[in-house]
Amino acid sequence: MSKVTVRDLDVKGKHVIVRVDFNVPHKGDVITDDNRIQAALPTINYLTEHGAKVLLLSHLGKVKTDEDKAKNDMSIVAKRLAEVQDAPVTFVNATRGEELENAVKAQEEGSIVLMQNTRYEKGESKNDPELGAYWASLGDAFVEDAFGSVHRAHASTVGIPSNLKEVAVGFLVEKELNVLGKALNDPQRPFVAILGGAKVSDKIGVIDNLLKIADKVLIGGGMSYTFAAANGGKIGTSLLEADKEDLAKEFMEKGKGKLFLPVDTVEANDFSNPTEIKTVKAGEIDDGFMGLDIGPETIADFQKQLEGAKTVFWNGPMGVFEDPRFAVGTEEICKTLAGLDGATTIIGGGDSASAAKNLGFAEKFSHISTGGGASLEYMEGKELPGVAIIPEK
Repeated sequence: MSKVTVRDLDVKGKHVIVRVDFNVPHKGDVITDDNRIQAALPTINYLTEHGAKVLLLSHLGKVKTDEDKAKNDMSIVAKRLAEVQDAPVTFVNATRGEELENAVKAQEEGSIVLMQNTRYEKGESKNDPELGAYWASLGDAFVEDAFGSVHRAHASTVGIPSNLKEVAVGFLVEKELNVLGKALNDPQRPFVAILGGAKVSDKIGVIDNLLKIADKVLIGGGMSYTFAAANGGKIGTSLLEADKEDLAKEFMEKGKGKLFLPVDTVEANDFSNPTEIKTVKAGEIDDGFMGLDIGPETIADFQKQLEGAKTVFWNGPMGVFEDPRFAVGTEEICKTLAGLDGATTIIGGGDSASAAKNLGFAEKFSHISTGGGASLEYMEGKELPGVAIIPEK
């Protein structure tokens, strides 16, 4: 796949609308991690340096109530953006109307306008045609650089480019498509996929697809207990999706020889305040106990399966990694991947990315995706609406 990129556009003197992903974690008006702002800078800087008048659009948080609006005001992002790059930034506390239109008209080459949260508009998530057309009317060209949102057909991701002739992907989306596309379509082998997290239902499509294209698929995390139950094992009070047991059996049948499940489990008698923690064989969890991490034998087995891997895709922790008592599995897998020589190691966003960053291993990975949901849908083989709308070269 070779999409039209921002390099292919003549942007000098033009109003360029850029959909960025500034959905940053924050406490009040303090941004706790500005990684998504930093990730957008290559595209923003390229445009300002080439004389574009840049209009940035992003959502921030979920906006359903007036309280959500107050909590997710984009002005905190404008302040941080102005600190991390040189172009002048104007924040407009509006998503449509005269104030926004006048700010865009008044722009000089190399300047930036950041609009208020796109989700202040109810029509955003519904891809309201009128809203998409209105936002498109503010620009001459559109650049899609919010990988974390391209799996959603919203007014800002699909509606705007539907109404403009000059559309392209930015450097961030280009990189994501190149790295994930190679893993999906032409991986260096052996290709090992590691999937964790809470639910089988969240990852049905990606498990199914990776069983077809990967050489090995390792399953950990909360969803492994549904597989254990499907195998006839005892799982105590562990997380279980009973309606997915037949599907788990189907995956185990399809994945014979390449699907690897935990062989032991760290169990505890309480999730929040455990007084007893021990390691037991998989499928032999005691009554009244729940599995909260993979055990040492599983860690050793997974490390063995990763030996010699040339491509690895990892999405989802191996246990409740937020609690240090149940973070060992996730930490050890993270360390193993960080030390794989000559391998392309990819984290598909989400909690795995948080774990790598918290453990100080982020720099050791070939690629950490900025979009957990989008990367999973892409690895599932699904079409991403915000990418599909951008033409091929």
